[in-house]
Amino acid sequence: MLRWALIFFVISLVAGAFGFTGIAAGAGRIARLLFGLFLVLAIVVVVVALLIGQAIF
Repeated sequence: MLRWALIFFVISLVAGAFGFTGIAAGAGRIARLLFGLFLVLAIVVVVVALLIGQAIF
């Protein structure tokens, strides 16, 4: 999921550099959504691991 967020971020940067502002805004919005979802899932996994008492790392 983090990989897809980075891909959409790069697409957003490239589209913005070429002047495609609509595509850049859409790709940026998708990248932000995917990164937020990644953070939420990562925090949930860490909290569950701490509650169970096993280290993931």
